[in-house]
Amino acid sequence: MTTITMAGALNAALRDALTEDEKVVVFGEDVGTLGGVFRVTDGLTRDFGDDRCFDTPLAESGIVGFAIGMAMSGYKPVVEMQFDAFAYPAFEQIVSHVAKLRNRTRGLLTAPMVIRIPFAGGIGGVEHHCDSSEAYYTHTPGLKVVSPSTVADAYSLMRDAIADPDPVIFLEPKRLYFSKDDIELGKTEPIGTAVVRRGGTDVTLLAYGPTVSVAMQSAEFAAEDGRSVEVIDLRSLNPFDDETVAASVRKTGRCIVIQEAQGFAGVAAEIASRVSERCFHHLHAPVLRVAGLDIPYPAPKLEHFHLPSADRVLDAMDRLQWNDAPDLSKAVTV
Repeated sequence: MTTITMAGALNAALRDALTEDEKVVVFGEDVGTLGGVFRVTDGLTRDFGDDRCFDTPLAESGIVGFAIGMAMSGYKPVVEMQFDAFAYPAFEQIVSHVAKLRNRTRGLLTAPMVIRIPFAGGIGGVEHHCDSSEAYYTHTPGLKVVSPSTVADAYSLMRDAIADPDPVIFLEPKRLYFSKDDIELGKTEPIGTAVVRRGGTDVTLLAYGPTVSVAMQSAEFAAEDGRSVEVIDLRSLNPFDDETVAASVRKTGRCIVIQEAQGFAGVAAEIASRVSERCFHHLHAPVLRVAGLDIPYPAPKLEHFHLPSADRVLDAMDRLQWNDAPDLSKAVTV
């Protein structure tokens, strides 16, 4: 067992991939000599050379465009966007070319690359440093989108993302970079698989990335009131694990989706729709969402009002129907 941070686990995953495959290259702003703002690439240039891990100009569109060319030439680029909103200048490259290359060429060319994006808030940062941009990428066919909430998943999902034949948007929760765990580095569940972090029978909380810890804390508090809460860590937003989610909601009959991003037209809205379509006749109450407020990311001293908290999740839990049993006579079972 090794005590390691999430940043350390990501670094280990990159190291192992660089060691095993000479076609893997890592680049971005300050990822070389500095080792990245969050130290995820610390020591990689020293140990693998500046042709395997190197700095780029401050031009995100150029970083991704360069990665597309390398991927088309047989390399496996892993690029860092430094901060979530810094990726927007590269958005056209990602949506118009990274996501569409396989379909556009009928499979003759692919874009096996990982775009690492430190995302979400909780670090006292300002706008452009705390965006939750997952909806843009999850909405785009051709992209896989993942976000780890544990140290073990950070390592495993990164190894899977680098090995994937198609592009993966890797959303790294900034507030979790220096969370620690005692683990053996290795593979957990593959991309596309959600996991049950806590079993329960009364209500299902669906969370991913930084909101999983909020869900776990909410479940602890709810247990003190006699409510049995199941927490599912989605891990992968696209592809989405409908089977695990539906099995849980059909058991509990209640569901709350938690996201840091603004609520309007967010990922939680899509998840709530999928749950409603698949589990309608099992539901005791409408699926609810706990999300960020529909405002630009607030100033650091105000972000605690914006971010989902256990109190807000418990308030939503109280709004669910707790008296009537659902009518299962017309339930969908497959």
